[in-house]
Amino acid sequence: MASARRPTMTDVAREVGVTAKTVSRVLNEEGPVAPETRARVMEVVRRLGYQPNLMARNMRVGARDAAIGLVIPDMGNPFFGTVAGGIESAVRERGLTVIVGSSSETKELERSLVATFLARRVSALLVVPSATGDHRYLRAEREAGLPIVFLDRPAMGLAADCVVSSNREGAREGTAHLIAHGHRRIGFIGDLPATLYTRRERFQGYRDALAQAGLPFDKGLVETGHSAEAAAAAAERLLALPDPPTALFAANNFAATGAVVGLAKAGRKDVALVGYDDLPLAEVLDPPLTVVAQDPAGIGAAAAALVLSRLDGDRSRMTKTLVPTRLIPRGSGELRPR
Repeated sequence: MASARRPTMTDVAREVGVTAKTVSRVLNEEGPVAPETRARVMEVVRRLGYQPNLMARNMRVGARDAAIGLVIPDMGNPFFGTVAGGIESAVRERGLTVIVGSSSETKELERSLVATFLARRVSALLVVPSATGDHRYLRAEREAGLPIVFLDRPAMGLAADCVVSSNREGAREGTAHLIAHGHRRIGFIGDLPATLYTRRERFQGYRDALAQAGLPFDKGLVETGHSAEAAAAAAERLLALPDPPTALFAANNFAATGAVVGLAKAGRKDVALVGYDDLPLAEVLDPPLTVVAQDPAGIGAAAAALVLSRLDGDRSRMTKTLVPTRLIPRGSGELRPR
């Protein structure tokens, strides 16, 4: 059995008994059309379920699409899903739709997605940049007035609006919280080398807290582990040191998950732990997990507010918006060293 075919403008014109050009005039409200003809066209459009190709129309007349392109690095990371939700909630009332694509943290795929969004003439572009990208190629688009906002990490090689968490201060506060509870040897589990903006800022925040407390930085207490599996292994290595840490700071949500697993495997409930970013079920862990919580929905909402302001004609200087983090003490970060 043949599959159903989407009705076309030609189908509508044939049913009404007019030309496709007349149907186009009615749908685009361009040019004179008799009221009776307009009514017949709209009745057939509704009956056939015809949907105009807005993308093709926008490209033809040079208009912007009522969509915002969003590039994120990882569809599987709940943080970026919540960011997207914050954007969508803020722009929906303006009749804008968010279209999302994943770059898989590669500059090549990021640039390909951006090109796709630009080809369909999106109204604005939001990008979580990959670790090694260079965004000078967007300079002409930005200077032509396209609102472009970078999320979670600033652009590289391009002065543009950006919305980021207070990564350095959050990591400093989380580490200082452990120091305040008597810890002097605090292990760090995160992404190293710290080439990405967020990794660099959080690592520096950890070091800031040590320096402010007059504690030496010991690179032997620093382990890399972005995935949960790698972080679990990192926690086990730190605990196996001759002089192991009495506390751990995990610098992202995957590292925190891995640290929880590593401590559980080692049967260690006496090692304090603070994670950067909240985790599902953090409150029911034993002990409940103390975290430095980001506000991904707030990041999305702040980015959307910037986009809407730019769409409304704001031509002020590019801004960097810092969204505060929040320390949530639940128990794991309040354990004192034995």
